[in-house]
Amino acid sequence: MEKEQKIHEEQVSLKEGDQDKLDKQSETEKNKKEEEIPDKKIELTPEDTIKELEDKLARTFAEMENQRRRFEKERNDAFEYGGFSFAKEALNLIDNLERSKSILENDEKLKGSDALKKTLEHFDIIYKDLISIFKKNDIKQIESLNKKLDPNFHQAMMEIEDDTKEPGTIIQEIQKGFTIKDRLLRPSLVGVAKKTQEKTTKTQETKENIETK
Repeated sequence: MEKEQKIHEEQVSLKEGDQDKLDKQSETEKNKKEEEIPDKKIELTPEDTIKELEDKLARTFAEMENQRRRFEKERNDAFEYGGFSFAKEALNLIDNLERSKSILENDEKLKGSDALKKTLEHFDIIYKDLISIFKKNDIKQIESLNKKLDPNFHQAMMEIEDDTKEPGTIIQEIQKGFTIKDRLLRPSLVGVAKKTQEKTTKTQETKENIETK
């Protein structure tokens, strides 16, 4: 009787083990099948498809418009300021004319001679022609003398003691500045007025004496 019970228990145990193996095998095959099945794409409704296409079309048009504006700006800049570098180099002609004129005027051997007078007259004619050509192309001189120093157009190279002018007033033009349309071609190099040192010192001493009293 005991033998039959043991045999029966062993058979039951074997059946349970086989069932576990079958269950595990079935689960593994199921997982493999699930992995093999590709993810189904979400199908868009006709309304969603139309909306997506409208968004893409709107972005495309916006980018085209931005490119058109950039191209138009570059074209206008090239048209208006294409000669910027040439104009800046051309200013050397004016500088050289002024230097040559100054050298001739300070030449002791030529002073008072008819040759010097005629040469300077020719220099003036050439200078005026150049300025006229510049003006026709919107290249203009910057007004400097007796103006207040403006960092946008002037560059101070020195300070000159002068009690007749307000500090910061331009009283000497070392090199002429020019603009082309609304852009700075080159700044004017200038000397500006400042109060004399003695007067400044006395004013400071007077102020200190008053404060002491």
